[in-house]
Amino acid sequence: MAEVVEIGGTVVLVCEMDGPAIETERAGTDLIGNAMGAGASMIAVPVARLGDAFFKLSNGLAGAITQKIVNYRLRLAVVGDVSTWTAKSVPVRDWVRESNARRDIWFVHDMAELKAKLGG
Repeated sequence: MAEVVEIGGTVVLVCEMDGPAIETERAGTDLIGNAMGAGASMIAVPVARLGDAFFKLSNGLAGAITQKIVNYRLRLAVVGDVSTWTAKSVPVRDWVRESNARRDIWFVHDMAELKAKLGG
């Protein structure tokens, strides 16, 4: 399950750490449906739920999921340490840096950092 919280005026669907892995576009679509059903405008996903396939940018999974999220006018926060993937891949490191400079997709270390970014 997931918890719905309001942080700084933003309704966030906070996914639990122990939920199913997000390894397919269908899993991303399910997240979107859950967020919309809960009235959330942001989804916070623990990095542990994403795995290697998400961070292998050449397979298109991350792009497909994040594009759908943005197309539905939602935002995504990946919560946790992504240094394992940024250390291995310059494209991932660049994507994380560029995403954090915008407002639709953020990579944050923990919920405290997300709260600070949202003004909560």
